[in-house]
Amino acid sequence: QAAKSARTVVITGVPDGLLHDDVMTDILMIHFQMSKNNGGDVEEVVYPTMNKGVAYVTFEDQEVVESVLKKDEHRLEDKRLSRYYPLKVTRYCENVSAFIIYLVVLPL
Repeated sequence: QAAKSARTVVITGVPDGLLHDDVMTDILMIHFQMSKNNGGDVEEVVYPTMNKGVAYVTFEDQEVVESVLKKDEHRLEDKRLSRYYPLKVTRYCENVSAFIIYLVVLPL
């Protein structure tokens, strides 16, 4: 099994403060398990995070990360939400490495 960071994506655009955090976590988990969203087996959803409107989704298989990233548009839809919310999905690895480079290159 690939490293957890390689099986994790960063989700931005999660509607904040509309529903209980545990409900939103469930909605995100369902979204990323659905085949129509190119999803697959979800190991873990981390929400809320330190950043507003951001969640981390870890899949069982790294291949699912690739297929989820290939989907042009992720729309978070649920009967408990009044409308759909577009989500942006990016690799976890990229965000982390960019952050590390930032720390190394720029003197604080």
